[in-house]
Amino acid sequence: MTADRRTPALLLAVLYAVSGGLCLTSVLWPMHRDTPVALTSVLAAIGLGGGCAIWLLRARVREGWLHAAVALVSVLIALLAWQSVTAVGIVGLGPAVIAVGLYAAHVFSLPAARAHATVLALLTTFGAVAARPDGFAVPWAALIVGVVVLTEAQGRLAHGLRTAATTDPLTGVANRRAWEDEAARHLARAARTGEPLSFAILDLDDFKEVNDREGHGAGDALLRDLTAGWSARLRQADLLGRYGGDEFVLCLPATDGDGARGILAQLDATHAFAWTVGVASAQPGDTLAAVLARADADLYLRKRSGRTAG
Repeated sequence: MTADRRTPALLLAVLYAVSGGLCLTSVLWPMHRDTPVALTSVLAAIGLGGGCAIWLLRARVREGWLHAAVALVSVLIALLAWQSVTAVGIVGLGPAVIAVGLYAAHVFSLPAARAHATVLALLTTFGAVAARPDGFAVPWAALIVGVVVLTEAQGRLAHGLRTAATTDPLTGVANRRAWEDEAARHLARAARTGEPLSFAILDLDDFKEVNDREGHGAGDALLRDLTAGWSARLRQADLLGRYGGDEFVLCLPATDGDGARGILAQLDATHAFAWTVGVASAQPGDTLAAVLARADADLYLRKRSGRTAG
């Protein structure tokens, strides 16, 4: 999911509200005498009420809630397709089906978006087939194929944009903004749970000399080698980011100061190039800036005393 959790919630609130509004319009001005007014009225209430609720709770909505809300929309569209009395009514659900697929592709990871598109296609197709109107098969098949293709294309595009926005292009680790966003979430979680959390700032020693002596290509290769070795030794929950040209930051969840130094000793063994590290553990009431300032102070103390990694 995207780093900003409010935007996906706001988009979903709009999707619910617009769908509810369209259902309400269908209730007030039915297109056919056999239009399922009762069901459409319920769907209008769910859409408008759900949209308001999601908007009000947008700051607290979690990813699991978004998945459940999107799955519910798929079920409701399938119910509406099942109760449709004409082929036009079924195919008219196409914009809603497309909107759900595109939303999933934009907000969720590509595998999750594919799963939502598959569930959406299966449920709505079952509903359309159960309705048994004449002449809907060909346009419906074209619609479902279009939804699957659009979801895949949008999902790949969104994945590429998220990767470009959050990843350092040279080393492949998190860039500064993405690292700070995720580290702040770890810090908030540690404050709630009381679990230890440590941060480290890693500064390469004499990196400028590599660039001056061997060229920037050699410097780039060194950065890639170092981060690749570090990443291979880090745990899945650990977060490595590039903070500046030759400065990196590390967030170590569920790790106290002694544990952090043990991990850093393992990282030091991955490459012969020297680097200096400053470490700080989170304390009650800490902001990210405060704990990083302590790590930075520890880094410069070690620089002045001539101590390097560990």
